Amino acid sequence: MKISPPPAVTVVVIGFDDVSHVADAVRSALAQGPAVTEVIAVDDCSTDGSGALLHELATHERRLTVVHREHNSGGCGTPRNDGLARASSPYVMFLDSDDELPPGAVDALLGAARRHGAEVAAGLCVRRELPSGRETPWQPELYAEPSVVTHPARRRRLVHDTLCVNKLYRTDFLRGHGIRFPDGRFVYEDFVFTARVLAAGPRMALVPDPVYVWHVRRSADRLSLSLDRARIDNWQARLDAHRTAVDILLGAEQKRLARAARAHFLDHSLRMYARELDLRDPEYRTEWWTRTRTYLKTFDTADFELAPAPGRVVGRIVQATEEPCDLPRVKELAARPARLLPPYAYAPDGTPAWSAELPQVTLDHLLHRPVHLLPVAVEGELRPGPRGTRLSLVMHELYGRVADAGPRMMDVELVDRECGGVVQRRTAAVTAQPEQQWAATVPLDLSALGRAGTWDIRIRLHFADGSHRDTTAHAVNRPDLLRRVAVPSRRHGVLLAQPYATHSGALALRTAPGLRGVVSVVRRRAGRLLH
Repeated sequence: MKISPPPAVTVVVIGFDDVSHVADAVRSALAQGPAVTEVIAVDDCSTDGSGALLHELATHERRLTVVHREHNSGGCGTPRNDGLARASSPYVMFLDSDDELPPGAVDALLGAARRHGAEVAAGLCVRRELPSGRETPWQPELYAEPSVVTHPARRRRLVHDTLCVNKLYRTDFLRGHGIRFPDGRFVYEDFVFTARVLAAGPRMALVPDPVYVWHVRRSADRLSLSLDRARIDNWQARLDAHRTAVDILLGAEQKRLARAARAHFLDHSLRMYARELDLRDPEYRTEWWTRTRTYLKTFDTADFELAPAPGRVVGRIVQATEEPCDLPRVKELAARPARLLPPYAYAPDGTPAWSAELPQVTLDHLLHRPVHLLPVAVEGELRPGPRGTRLSLVMHELYGRVADAGPRMMDVELVDRECGGVVQRRTAAVTAQPEQQWAATVPLDLSALGRAGTWDIRIRLHFADGSHRDTTAHAVNRPDLLRRVAVPSRRHGVLLAQPYATHSGALALRTAPGLRGVVSVVRRRAGRLLH
């Protein structure tokens, strides 16, 4: 029989104008059981009735305390600090009003903290896309198995997990080291708080259990601060938070952690924003480029060398020019997985280089990089038609590495973006083409798709030397290829199919089956024309 730990945890829930979700968040904390001594809900001066709803919940639950702020703080840090100041339990956790704690989260973290005498216990956060419900683990490599880290410097990857909400903290540890969140409107306050925690050198217990569900609502009327990336202010806030976090680590003489944080910036933040640059206007791009160059001047060679190659190269390109350049190719290299599109240039000394214009950005690492990590470029053309759907794929040579490996087969998977399930698999032989290219053609049965949806195309390249590379296809950007086509369907009579390019340039597919789907698409198009 499982015995729950004695009461020991305060859960601080923060919210602003989130009346639709805050009650679910609070209930998920209370449902953790007797280990939760109190839940402190801090309402950041909401105007939508959130405060009244919390007050009503508190009349029926003695463990719930509601704190009403008189002035909106503009961010997440101040209300969390308010809750932390009032926490009376030996341990504390943080929860946002639009997220939730899964069953057993507190017991898993509290048990690990006590068992190993840890000041901090951390577990797996799951990003749940809504409304689809598709889940993606956050930093799963850190939480693959139970472990104890006696000092954060012994596991530099800890700087990758900048979240504060998937962790349990000993309250006296935070207070004893004066660890707080930045006050006011400070976006990415987690970066700074987490750096302060790591700089204090806690003993940490890591558990593989899911302990936090991060709800991602990309279609919400008001995006979360971290998802609202369309303005340059958001990028500047990220730069400021990251710079502050690195300074904190350096101030605590945690140079290895600071270097790991900079390398992670290149691999994560830089790549994420770089692949969205073509969505922004020219003014944004110029300003982004200038501010990024300024920040990258604080990095040294060792910071770059520690970063995975795609982010390192993107950073070098930004450093090498004063104005945005070659953005279509930069976007593809910043994608996950990375794709290096032609042309393939050489520096004067024969070293592979980014371009003839930027020979100083060398790519010599490609000459010895393992095949399964090469940014091989595959271009895809998806042609839905009344006699069937054909996916044509062309793979480019990459400084002799593809030919050396010997391409043989391509596996193609059609993946339901909503649930992540594979709905079709096909395999085709690769044939050599002129100009150092290899081609494969794969038939797809779109008529078998059972509903309207979005479908990603994943590819596995097989080589004669036994290696393989998982990638996606670059969408050839031609109007005749990226257009909506009506095709016959055995199940629905008719199916609207539209190949399109994702934000990172990958080929994907949208479908709307049946007469109802056709009418829906026509109405949406008419609505856009009217507005």
